[in-house]
Amino acid sequence: MINFTVGPVQMDDETMKLGAGQIPYFRTPEFSAVMKENERLLCKFFDAPEESRAIFMTGSGTASMEAGVLNFFTGKDRLLVVNGGSFGHRFVEICELHGIPFTEIKLDYGEPLKAAGLSLYENKGYTGFLIQLCETSTGILYDMDLVGDFCLRNHIFLFVDAVSGFMADAFSMRKMHVNAAITGSQKALSLPPSMSFTVLDEQAVLRCQNINVKNLYFNYPAYLRDGERGQTPFTPAVGTLLQLNEKLRRIEVAGGMPVQNRLAKERASYFRTGIKNLPLALLSEAKNLSNCVTALRLKNHDRSAYRVFELLKEEYGIWVCPNSGDMADRVFRVGHIGSISNEEFDRLIDALCKLYERNYL
Repeated sequence: MINFTVGPVQMDDETMKLGAGQIPYFRTPEFSAVMKENERLLCKFFDAPEESRAIFMTGSGTASMEAGVLNFFTGKDRLLVVNGGSFGHRFVEICELHGIPFTEIKLDYGEPLKAAGLSLYENKGYTGFLIQLCETSTGILYDMDLVGDFCLRNHIFLFVDAVSGFMADAFSMRKMHVNAAITGSQKALSLPPSMSFTVLDEQAVLRCQNINVKNLYFNYPAYLRDGERGQTPFTPAVGTLLQLNEKLRRIEVAGGMPVQNRLAKERASYFRTGIKNLPLALLSEAKNLSNCVTALRLKNHDRSAYRVFELLKEEYGIWVCPNSGDMADRVFRVGHIGSISNEEFDRLIDALCKLYERNYL
């Protein structure tokens, strides 16, 4: 099978080789040194301000989405939540569940967030802003410079879900005025699913320490205290963290985030060019697309996007991402992250051409 989903993605040989070994004991100086280096490199690649910290949470990206909301906000806050798809809606669900007051900025699938829309919320006393870097369910890349400038002038704490967009799209906490951001192990880092990571600037560190959430597992101050010695409060996914260290060091040697962004952009462009003659339309304008994933709708409305997913899997040995809910039969997605080659993209493009010839597109 070839995997074009957006997580878990295909891993490279170095990561798989390292994962084949026994898991070592981790309450040691040696493992602590690995973790301190992981923190340094994550902060570097997020372009986080000086004195920023990283938290290593054993759990999916949703675990860190919820942990961030719990540790950064209370019922006294007023949040703005951008909901342009499944993961924006997840932030809405988390705020509702925990009683955090919020206003939802609801966007249609594939619709960008624009300055005119944000202007409605200027000087309205909001204290927090939740948004995805890339809304994975639609493939749209939000304008983080626009959002960051808005939050800076309105004195709003900015928390970004960069789970899918990190490494694929340009991102700088420092330049975009982001206070905290998360990513996950099984996305562009191309590691096994199991870990999510939160990078916090000084304001975020202070904020969570002042709140000191009443939660055992999602207690950020506990993670920060243990992180001072290169450890976590509870047993982490040790093997994944060792793979993370090897991968981060390899990325640093290869040229860091600019190189990773360029690779993802080249893959996305290669695939999008390859399907331009098929009856498939981008869900959003090309200028608004993430390098991470391409969301495609079928131009023939009497065809099923979910059936395309099934046929690619069953007859061609290829996984793409189906969508759920009211987008299940309208949209499927193709990821551009992980260890994947142009030759594998050629196989996918060829399979889609054959489905078109068979009248399935």
